[in-house]
Amino acid sequence: MHIETLNTETNYAGDITPSTAWEVLSKNQKSLMIDVRTKAELSFVGQPDLSSINKSVKNIELQLFPGGILNDDFTSQLLLELENLNMDKEDPLLFLCRSGARSSKSASMMAHTGWECCYNIAYGFEGDPNENHHRALVNGWKHEGLPWIQQ
Repeated sequence: MHIETLNTETNYAGDITPSTAWEVLSKNQKSLMIDVRTKAELSFVGQPDLSSINKSVKNIELQLFPGGILNDDFTSQLLLELENLNMDKEDPLLFLCRSGARSSKSASMMAHTGWECCYNIAYGFEGDPNENHHRALVNGWKHEGLPWIQQ
């Protein structure tokens, strides 16, 4: 499956729109979304709902709450999860965060470990802030009207 990227000037496979991420997740059985936000963010802001395509989002925090300290075990935790899921290094890994910054870093980290198809979901779950500093109104998963839940 060809995956349309916004930017390939990265050390990972590239940046993709949330809609492209949804298409990949829907059409590629072996694709996986990894949400790198904190559990607090998932609870208070919401998260993608992949239940309609019989998938779930894996959450491994890149930065720990509170304080935003880098999770030194991020890569090893994700590698263990990928092994448990019988994932191959050619399977698409789609990384998501609030705005695309942490997910870009995560995609880069996994590309360094030899995973070939690491994609950053550009704009993230909430997207860029507008002129009033409100998110989900300019771009991102929520803005594109993709399924999400808040628990």
